[in-house]
Amino acid sequence: MPGLYLGALLVSVLGVILIDVRHRLALAVAPGRALLLIASGTAFLLVWDLVGIATGVFVRGDSPLLLGIDLAPHLPLEEPVFLAFLCHLTLVVHAMVVRLRKRRSRRQEAG
Repeated sequence: MPGLYLGALLVSVLGVILIDVRHRLALAVAPGRALLLIASGTAFLLVWDLVGIATGVFVRGDSPLLLGIDLAPHLPLEEPVFLAFLCHLTLVVHAMVVRLRKRRSRRQEAG
């Protein structure tokens, strides 16, 4: 079923965006900074992938879930979407942990 992986990624991206905006973790607080971090992290990981592909460490597996569109040899269309999702998810988890640690610190100071 071609495209199923990309569809699952897009649903996951939407879920993380909704959590992010609902709890004001990254995009709602500082959209420019959040988008810059997501873009720069994605670019770094894409370069990492390209180096891995060039050295033969990474190869594209055959899966019926992929669309079959390659942006470069062994680099499927879904890869940058996954990397951006991973960067945004990391940013959201980090913001959530920072918030929870601050909340815990305030409780300890008060009580």
